[in-house]
Amino acid sequence: MTHAYLSIGSNIEPEANVRAAVKALQTQYGELVISPVYQTPAVGFEGDDFYNLVVGIETADPVEALAIACRAIETGQGRQREAQRFSARTLDIDILLFGDMVREAAPSLPRDEILKYAFVLKPLADVAPDARHPTDGRCYADLWATFPHDQDGLRLVQLDFD
Repeated sequence: MTHAYLSIGSNIEPEANVRAAVKALQTQYGELVISPVYQTPAVGFEGDDFYNLVVGIETADPVEALAIACRAIETGQGRQREAQRFSARTLDIDILLFGDMVREAAPSLPRDEILKYAFVLKPLADVAPDARHPTDGRCYADLWATFPHDQDGLRLVQLDFD
């Protein structure tokens, strides 16, 4: 079994879409490790705020099968693939880490957004503080401690998942 971490984000009906994503992942992969949910401003475009979180799963599937499963969940929530990269989303599920895998082929791992965006790093640090970034080598708690917090705009949202 491989431990993988997925980033989930939505800014179109975000509470409903985030809940649907978590439920679909629980149905497919069983017990999840779920970070707190953070509300953040849209990045790269003008739009409604996003809800963002990270979930950890255990899977026997290869990374390509996990990517297909994530895309199917996104599509099931109405994700439009022809939209611009920086645009409103019903649901976005990205594989951040797949064990210690490092690769450039899609999906590239570890996902570079981990080191760029507070809305990815903070929830990852919440669920895996002592895990180490496969190429940087530092643990996520340390990466978060040195992240420029004055630019993050993170606001905690209370969402409970049953």
